Amino acid sequence: MIHPLVTQLQFTRSEFVRCFEGVPPEDACRRLESMNCLSWIVGHLAWQEHFFWVQMAQGQNIASGLRQLVGFRQPASTPPWDEMWTLWHAITKAADVYLYGLKPEELNTHLIWEGNPITENVGILLLKNIYHYWFHLGKAHAIRQMLGHTDLPVYVGNMPNVRFAHEG
Repeated sequence: MIHPLVTQLQFTRSEFVRCFEGVPPEDACRRLESMNCLSWIVGHLAWQEHFFWVQMAQGQNIASGLRQLVGFRQPASTPPWDEMWTLWHAITKAADVYLYGLKPEELNTHLIWEGNPITENVGILLLKNIYHYWFHLGKAHAIRQMLGHTDLPVYVGNMPNVRFAHEG
């Protein structure tokens, strides 16, 4: 069974995708000072998932150079829209290999980076990842409004398969 926090991440990702539906590539790469552009946001979230769930959790690097392009505290950039989405899809697919096997007892364990356990446990990283998406979803909606986009997604999307009681 997939952990409920992973299910929340899946839903959050679906809202992320929904937010960007219909964005023209030329708008996606437009930077409105002092905010980053939409393509940067997609790459930035891909970078976080890559770092947490692919590099640290699985010891793989499938997106070298991504941190320098869109990582935390890196200079602003306007990466190609299609390239960022391609990376995002590849990275989230690779991340799911780890996340789908995550057991409740592993949430309190610590991933290893450069030979040392990191400060936050896996559960905190998962929450940070989810909340990071929502933070940038708000920014992306604001940027799209400033770009003059209309018919933006409203509120939170459909949650058809949510169950709250234990099914034995």
